[in-house]
Amino acid sequence: MISSLSELASVELICGLFSVSTSSFYEQKRKQKTVDTERVEQRAKVRKIFNTSRSSAGSRTIVIKLAEQGLKVGRYKVRSLMKEAGLVSKQPGAHRYKIAKEERPDIPNHLARQFDVPAPNKVWCGDITYIWSGRKWCYLAVVIDLYARRVVGWSLSDHPDTDLVLSALKMAFIQRGSPKGVMFHSDQGSQYASLRFRQQ
Repeated sequence: MISSLSELASVELICGLFSVSTSSFYEQKRKQKTVDTERVEQRAKVRKIFNTSRSSAGSRTIVIKLAEQGLKVGRYKVRSLMKEAGLVSKQPGAHRYKIAKEERPDIPNHLARQFDVPAPNKVWCGDITYIWSGRKWCYLAVVIDLYARRVVGWSLSDHPDTDLVLSALKMAFIQRGSPKGVMFHSDQGSQYASLRFRQQ
């Protein structure tokens, strides 16, 4: 404000009106002109680590990464540098995934833990897992041939629904040449227990 008003009157007069010494005013102006190059470099390194982490790195992680680069910076300073750069860590929310708590008597367990299979395309198993992609949760359905112990079909989606598991099964079916009489074993999750899935 004093700098702006100095165009209308002398600095001494304006400083006197605000009860600020002229030496304090000039010292402040000098500090504003001096760029803290070390801090600018540190802020740039913090920003680079943060961007590499896809906005997920917090102050603890950044302190560790800086130390790996040979730069010792405290956590509170990193927080301050992040604030100056407008960086806010985006951590994934807690994952909520429904798990079957009760057995389904209408879906009998034909496999009965007989995991040693004599030939390929006799028994396939399936399951769903969730993966943090950096921005959101994704769901992966996998089909495994128990004989070969290898993945024969898979599908990725934003939703852990029946379409996801049907897509993985379709891939397995096509990849394996449309085999007949294959037993498919899974948990009793809602995706596998749905009427639509059982009709396919």
